[in-house]
Amino acid sequence: MSFLVDENFGKVKAKHSSEEALQRWRDCCSVVKNSKRRFRFTANLSKRYEAADMRQTNKNKMRVAVLVSKAAYKFTRGAQQLQLSDYVVPEDVKASGYQIGADELGSVVEGRDQKKLIFHGGVPGIAQKLCTSTTDGLPTDSDSLKRRQELFGINKFTESEPRRFWVFVWEAFQDMTLMILAVCAFVSLMVGIATEGWPRGAHDGLGIFASIFLVVFVTATSDYRQSLQFRDLDKEKKKISIQVTRNGYRHKMSIYELLPGDIVHLAIGDQVPADGLFVSGFSVLIDESSLTGESEPVMVSDENPFLLSGSKVQDGSCKMLITTVGMRTQWGKLMETLSEGGDDETPLQVKLNGVATIIGKIGLFFAIVTFAVLVQKLFGRKLQEGTQWIWTGDDALEMLEYFAIAVTIVVVAVPEGLPLAVTLSLAFAMKKMMNDKALVRHLAACETMGSATTICSDKTGTLTTNHMTVVKSCICMNVKDVSNKESSSALCSEIPESAIKIILQSIFNNTGGEIVVNEAGKREILGSPTDAALLEFALSLGGDFQAVRQASKLVKVEPFNSTKKRMAVVLELAEGGKRAHTKGASEIVLAACDKVMNSNGEVVPLDEEMLNHLKVTIDEFASEALRTLCLGYVELENDFSAENPIPASGYTCIGIVGIKDPVRPGVKESVALCRSAGVTVRMVTGDNINTAKAIARECGILTEDGIAIEGPVFREKSLEELLVLIPKIQVMARSSPLDKHTLVKHLRTTFGEVVAVTGDGTNDAPALHEADIGLAMGIAGTEVAKESADVIILDDNFSTIVTVARWGRSVYVNIQKFVQFQLTVNVVALVVNFSSACLTGSAPLTAVQLLWVNMIMDTLGALALATEPPNDELMKRAPVGRKGNFISNVMWRNILGQSLYQFVVIWFLQVNGKEIFGLSGPNSDLICNTLIFNSFVFCQVFNEISSREMEKINVFAGILDNYVFATVLSVTVFFQIIIIELLGTFANTSPLTLAQWFVSVFLGFLGMPIAAAVKMIPVSN
Repeated sequence: MSFLVDENFGKVKAKHSSEEALQRWRDCCSVVKNSKRRFRFTANLSKRYEAADMRQTNKNKMRVAVLVSKAAYKFTRGAQQLQLSDYVVPEDVKASGYQIGADELGSVVEGRDQKKLIFHGGVPGIAQKLCTSTTDGLPTDSDSLKRRQELFGINKFTESEPRRFWVFVWEAFQDMTLMILAVCAFVSLMVGIATEGWPRGAHDGLGIFASIFLVVFVTATSDYRQSLQFRDLDKEKKKISIQVTRNGYRHKMSIYELLPGDIVHLAIGDQVPADGLFVSGFSVLIDESSLTGESEPVMVSDENPFLLSGSKVQDGSCKMLITTVGMRTQWGKLMETLSEGGDDETPLQVKLNGVATIIGKIGLFFAIVTFAVLVQKLFGRKLQEGTQWIWTGDDALEMLEYFAIAVTIVVVAVPEGLPLAVTLSLAFAMKKMMNDKALVRHLAACETMGSATTICSDKTGTLTTNHMTVVKSCICMNVKDVSNKESSSALCSEIPESAIKIILQSIFNNTGGEIVVNEAGKREILGSPTDAALLEFALSLGGDFQAVRQASKLVKVEPFNSTKKRMAVVLELAEGGKRAHTKGASEIVLAACDKVMNSNGEVVPLDEEMLNHLKVTIDEFASEALRTLCLGYVELENDFSAENPIPASGYTCIGIVGIKDPVRPGVKESVALCRSAGVTVRMVTGDNINTAKAIARECGILTEDGIAIEGPVFREKSLEELLVLIPKIQVMARSSPLDKHTLVKHLRTTFGEVVAVTGDGTNDAPALHEADIGLAMGIAGTEVAKESADVIILDDNFSTIVTVARWGRSVYVNIQKFVQFQLTVNVVALVVNFSSACLTGSAPLTAVQLLWVNMIMDTLGALALATEPPNDELMKRAPVGRKGNFISNVMWRNILGQSLYQFVVIWFLQVNGKEIFGLSGPNSDLICNTLIFNSFVFCQVFNEISSREMEKINVFAGILDNYVFATVLSVTVFFQIIIIELLGTFANTSPLTLAQWFVSVFLGFLGMPIAAAVKMIPVSN
C-alpha cells in the first residue's frame, strides 16, 4: 500500500506543488463515493488557470499603458496647451462637492493616463477635486466619509456568499452509496407494504431511511462547523493595517476602511492597499509581479506617479493619494478569481485520499463478490426446493437485502472520512493556534511543522523583546552610560554644543521614524524599534524634532535594507552646502570613516589608536548583548544632485550607540524544549557577531561544540567546507538575506532537514519561500514577508514558534490515531461480512447496523481522535523528519492485532453464540446477530480509547481533558443502548438481557488488554 500511495499520491509537496502533480492524484481517484465532500478542501485548478490568464491580460494592458504614458508625457511636456477633455462631472458627484468621479479616477491610474492626469491638474489638482489635503488627509466627520463611500465605493473585494447548512446537507447526500441505499430503501418499503401491509412491511425500508438521514445530518453538521472555522481564519488572514493621515493626525487603520482621498504612508515591504498616485517620497521601487507577472520592478516618482493596488514596495518610502478602491481596481477583480482557486491540498490529505481510493477498490471487489455469493446461495436453495421458477415478494426482499448489504460494505469499506479527518484536525488546530498567537496561512504548514528538525530564527524581536533603549554611547570618543535621564543630561554638559547639533541633525533626519502629536495631544514616536530608541535618545539630549527637520531640506534618502546594513540621507543646509548622514552596522559604517570628532568636537583624522579604541568599544558593547550602531556624516559639494549616488566612504565618525533589547522571558526554556524534542535552533541575524553570541548564550542556543560565523565568512566557503561546517553552525551574524537563503537551501536539500525559518523584512521573502515552513512576524513583519510565509507569529515570540511545533506534532499524531482506528473497523467489517456471506449465506451485520458503525468510525471517530489537544510528551519524541512513513509499522501492528481479535470474537459468537447463551426458537438468529452487532460496536468503543496512544500502555491519561472525546464516547454508548432496546424493529435488533449486555461490553473491553499486549510486540520504525 505504501508503494502504491507514494507512486500515485506522493508527488504533492507541502509547498509549491506543480499543477501536473495536483492533477495527477485527482485522476487516480476513480472510486469516490462523494466527490463534493472528497474534493471540498482542494484547490480549484480551473479557477487558477483563469487567474493566470487574467494576470497575462493585465501584463499586456500594463505594457501598452506604459508605452502610451511615456509617449503622452513626452508630448505634453513639449506642448504649450493641452486639448480640452470632454470629461463631464456626474451630477451626483458635483452635488456632493467633488469635481471628479470614480470611473474617471480609475481610468487615470489604471490606464496610466498622463494626459488626463495633467488635464486634471496633476496630483494636487486631483486632491483638490477630491476635497482632500495632501498634508492633512481627509476630514473625519462621519457624514462626509459616508457620502464619499457611497459615491466611490469601499475598499473590499467581492467574496462568495457563505454556504448555508442545507447546502452541506445536500452535499452529504450526494454520496453515491447513500443514494443507492435510498433507492433500495424505497423499493423495500414498497415491496414490504405490498406483501406484509402497513406498518409491518415498512420497518426495513424506514430503518434504512432513518439511518441515511442520521448519517447525512451528522456529516453535514461536522462539515458546516469546519466551514465556519475556516471562514473565521480567512477573516484573520485578511487583517492588514497601514499608516494613514486623516484630519492632520497619523494613525494605523485597516486597509478595508480606506476611501479615495486618503493619504497613505508606504514603506519597504508594504502592500499598496488601493490604486493611487505618488505624492512625495524617495527611491520608490514597486514590484507589480503579483498583478502582472512581470518581475522587473517599476520606479515610481513625480514623472511616473501611478501606484496599483496589490503591488509591493520593494525599496524606498512615500506618501500616496488613494484614488480607486475595491472592485474598481484590477487587483480586486483578480482577488475575486484567486479566492475561488483555494489553497493547495496538503500532502497528508492527498496520501489519505490515496489510501481511501485503494481500500475503496478492494471494498468494491469484496462487495461484488459478497453479493454474488449471497445470490448464488439463494439460487442454490431455490434449486434444492425446486422453486427456481417461482419468485415471491419475500424472495425479492431477500435479494434487495443482499444488494443493500453489498452496497453497505462499500459504505463501510471506503474510508471516505480519512482525507476529511485531516481537514477536521487541521481546522481544529488552526483555531486553537489562533488563540495561541499563531495565524496559519496555509493548511500544509500545520502538518509540516510537526516534522520540523531545524528552526532558523531571527534575533531581534523574536528571541528578544523588540523594546529598545539606548543605554550606552561613545560620542566624541567619550564612553558614557546613558540608561537614565540624569546620565543623558550629564552627557550634554560633557559634549561640545557643535557635536550635539550634529548628533541631533543626524538622528532626526536620518530616520525612518517620526515624532508626532496624537489626537490626545501627547507626543508619540512612530517607526521601527531601533529608530524609536534613537529618537528617544535625541529627545533626552534636548532635541526639538520639528525645529531640526525644518532647518534643512531633504535631498535624497537611501532607506535601510539588510543587504547594505545602513541608511543614508543627503541634506541641503540652511546656511548653504550639502551634507550626507549615514547610520548602520558599526563595523560597516566605521570602515567608511576616515575622520572622527574628538572630545573637543573637532574633526580630526581617524588614526590607528582612535580606530582601535572605537573597535574595542564596539566589542565591549556587543559582549554586553547590546546592538551597536555607528553614526557618521560627510560634507558634499554644492553640485550634488538627487541622481548622484550617496558616497560610500570619506565619513566623519560622530559616535557609537549601544541599544539594549532584552531577551524575552521563556525563550531559554523554549530552546531547551526544542533540543529535547530533537529540533536544532539556529540564530540567523544581521547583528554584530559578539552581540549575537552573547544573546545566543543567554538563550541556550550557542553551546560549546557549536560554531558562530559571520555572513561574509560563510559566503567565501567552498561547497566541501560548507558540508562540514553547516551541521555545526548555531549562530550566523552579519548575515545577508542571500546567506540565510543559502543556509536554508543546503539544510533542506543536502542534509534532508525539515526547516522552519523566521523573517520580518522584505528581503527575507526568498528564505521564507525556500523553507519548508516560513514563519513571519506579525508585529515587526512587512506585508511582503507575511505573504511569503506559511504561519504568522502574531506576538513575534519564539515561544509561540515552539507552540506551533507542538500543535504540528499533535495534528500528525492525531491523524495517525484516527487512521489506525478507522482502518481497523474497515478491515473487520469487510472480512466479517464477506466471510460470513461466503460460509453461511447471510451477513450478521445489516445495512442499518453497518451505517451506524460507519458513522461511529467516520464522523464521530474523527471528532473524537482528530481533536486531541497536544501534551508535553509530544516534545520528548524525535521529529518525523522528511522520510518518515505516515502509516508506520507500529500502526500496522496495532491494526492487525486488534482486527484479528475482533474477527475471532465475532466469528466465535456467530458459530457458538446460540449454544453458549442457550438460544432457541424463531428469534434465536435475531438475538445472536444482535449480540454480534453489540459486541462489535463495543469493540470499536474500547478500541477508540486504545487508539489514543499508539505505543503507550496507559491510554487514560488526560482523557477527561478532551471534552470532545468524552462526549463522542458517551453519545455513541447512549445511542447504542437506544438502538438495541428501543429501535429493534427498524435496526433488526432484539432487546438483550443483563447477562448478554455484560458479555457484549466485556468482549469489547477485553480488546483493551489485547491492544496493550500487542503494543509490547517490538517492531522496527
